[in-house]
Amino acid sequence: MKSTRISTIASTFAIAALALGIAHTANAEDKRCSEATLQGTFVYTSTGVILAAPIPSFVGPIAEVGTQYFDGKGGVTFTFNSSQNGSIGSATETGTYTVNDNCTGTFTENNPGFTAHFSFALDDNGNGFQAICQDMGVVATVIARKQYPMDRSYFRN
Repeated sequence: MKSTRISTIASTFAIAALALGIAHTANAEDKRCSEATLQGTFVYTSTGVILAAPIPSFVGPIAEVGTQYFDGKGGVTFTFNSSQNGSIGSATETGTYTVNDNCTGTFTENNPGFTAHFSFALDDNGNGFQAICQDMGVVATVIARKQYPMDRSYFRN
């Protein structure tokens, strides 16, 4: 009797785990993203190190904070302040982006003299993303959140 009860409990947990796993997979597969999913202004922080670069003064630690405006059609504009190897500056640059059905994608940042390439994954229903630079000699990540998410209840009238 005791082994039957344990067997029943174990079977119940196995069925529940299988059902939860299938439900999670179904939700993930139902989500379809496109360039329109990544739209609006995002605030971001990027940190890392450049180990090798076409411009020697760029080699060293990097940190950047700013905004990225995604137009919903594949164009992006960056406005930021940065520290590259201790040199402080600000700039505005442009690039392009693509978003895959599975809510991952790529974007470029056109800098004077070179183009940086990033891979990203959207999160929080398109209200944020995490990215990594895909260029040789660069170890840098980006964390971004939508500056003005659809819920604006926190603004004062």
